[in-house]
Amino acid sequence: MADPEAVGRAFLDYFYGLFSTNRAGLASLYQESSLLTFEGNKIQGQQAIIQKLTNMPFQNVAVQRDTVDVQPSISGGILIFVTGKLMPEGESIPLKFSQAFHLMPTPTSSFVVTNEILDKIALHLHCTASVGD
Repeated sequence: MADPEAVGRAFLDYFYGLFSTNRAGLASLYQESSLLTFEGNKIQGQQAIIQKLTNMPFQNVAVQRDTVDVQPSISGGILIFVTGKLMPEGESIPLKFSQAFHLMPTPTSSFVVTNEILDKIALHLHCTASVGD
């Protein structure tokens, strides 16, 4: 098997390059059996996943990866976990996110996303909390 770290990082470069400006271009990474959990909602199948990704409330977004962890999975795939920030075009406050991918090799020596989990965490600048009430 190819070096999981190298494959994982190359995948992320490709994925986030398209995610930033052309999410419809990600379709080849998914199959009908692929499953995305987006903020707790499960979405299955290439068409449904791409529809969800392309209907996000922003078109262009800058992606900053803060942490990346890559592991080979015992099933022969690659597990990737990313944390970072999304900065939608025209916005001034980034959205923190965490994302996990499970990639599996195909017979043509490429990889597809079999499982993906994406959670966005909006930053709130004004929080009020009473301690000791």
